[in-house]
Amino acid sequence: MKQIIPSLVAILAIVLGGGAAHFLKSGSGETSHAAAEKSDSHGEAKPEKKKKEKAHGKTDKHGSGDAEDVTYYKFSREFVVPMIEDDRVQSLVILNLNLEVDTAISSELFSKEPVLRDNIMTTLVKLSSGGRTLNSITDVENYETLRSMILANLQNEVPEGIRNVLILDMARQDL
Repeated sequence: MKQIIPSLVAILAIVLGGGAAHFLKSGSGETSHAAAEKSDSHGEAKPEKKKKEKAHGKTDKHGSGDAEDVTYYKFSREFVVPMIEDDRVQSLVILNLNLEVDTAISSELFSKEPVLRDNIMTTLVKLSSGGRTLNSITDVENYETLRSMILANLQNEVPEGIRNVLILDMARQDL
């Protein structure tokens, strides 16, 4: 009897946890894709955030006064860049990037994600072969170099609509 009670408690906890997870996951009634489009990287609903900005009279960084034409494109997975020294992979740098884009081109970016990922990876590999930029991930100047190089190369691919590259996470794993 002493062994049955802890087993029942464990099974009950698992069932309740699974039920709670299912309820929380499907409780909003939206698909995960639609929910991802409506939320920014911090999980806040974009329409509410935009209403606040507009209500307070704030303008976007281009000074148009209308913050509602901006959305954020989230890539489906992180970028993993090998750091090669002496013909050997010394470490891996993992980057989580988002793009600040005009709402008008956001649907176009979903179909162009493979091309955009290729463009960004080519840029990151070029920067990693140079050595210094991705080796020192705590240097703010390196963040700005990454942003500007990626943005310039993406704007060659998509001439209008990409406003900024946002670096959400960056980590380095030495091998």
